[in-house]
Amino acid sequence: MLEEYKVKFSHFVRQLQDEITQKMQQLDAELFLDEDLWERTDFVKKPGGGGITRAFEGEVFENAGVNTSEVYGKINPEFASKLKGNGDELWATGISLIIHPYNPKVPTVHANFRMIHQGDKFWFGGGADLTPYYPYEEDFHYFHSVWKKACAPYGCYDEMKKTCDQYFVNTHRNNEMRGIGGLFFDHYNSGDIEKDYKMVTDLANHFIDSYFPLVEKRMNEEYTDEDVEFQLHRRGRYVEFNLLHDRGTLFGLKTKGRIDSILISLPRRCMYTYKYQPKENSPHEKMLKYYRPYEW
Repeated sequence: MLEEYKVKFSHFVRQLQDEITQKMQQLDAELFLDEDLWERTDFVKKPGGGGITRAFEGEVFENAGVNTSEVYGKINPEFASKLKGNGDELWATGISLIIHPYNPKVPTVHANFRMIHQGDKFWFGGGADLTPYYPYEEDFHYFHSVWKKACAPYGCYDEMKKTCDQYFVNTHRNNEMRGIGGLFFDHYNSGDIEKDYKMVTDLANHFIDSYFPLVEKRMNEEYTDEDVEFQLHRRGRYVEFNLLHDRGTLFGLKTKGRIDSILISLPRRCMYTYKYQPKENSPHEKMLKYYRPYEW
């Protein structure tokens, strides 16, 4: 039964990749797609699967990556010992995406949904989180409301929101969150694979509704140089998290993933200024208070 669900989940993430790609192409007439089909070797140089990397550039979406992969084979025993399974044989499949829009009124978004099998253990993981650059509270409520609705049949929103609030954090910057959260879960296995598969795929199917209505709502809004400056500084904090703390980045590097696909999460433009602070009483100063856990 496990092998059956591994095949099903691998097909599911590729279908979701197509659906998200189509939605982005509908919203951005100038969107350029660069697709790469790649393969890898495992720790002992044997064939180890691969994936489909889709990199985007456009007028609405400045840069984005919507990737799927299915990898397998031997992994570094030292790294294997740090995972939740046993042995040095690993199989993993999933979808991972990050979208950096051009307009600073449109939030950045990240999501991934995955299934991992190591030894005699397997589990699901994933989630989605939003990084806005302008204090549109109604947008934050909307994003979380979609996930509350998605989680309602499974009673998992509160726990997954809390995990997200605690994970996507720059601990080196006084525990400042990189965005306004969403939901996140890992090592999920209730003992009922059919039930778990249904929950994870159901959650994943809510991603399009959680994010793209916000893009449509804000993509044509006017913005100022100050809006852009704040966006680029916050993207800098995003880079700090992805390079210093993100377990997905580490997992990709440790399993000999494709470097360009792993680092596609980074924004095309970002900025760092020593002791940066937005103008007093500006919307950007107000936005800073939202990079903390809130009950949305």
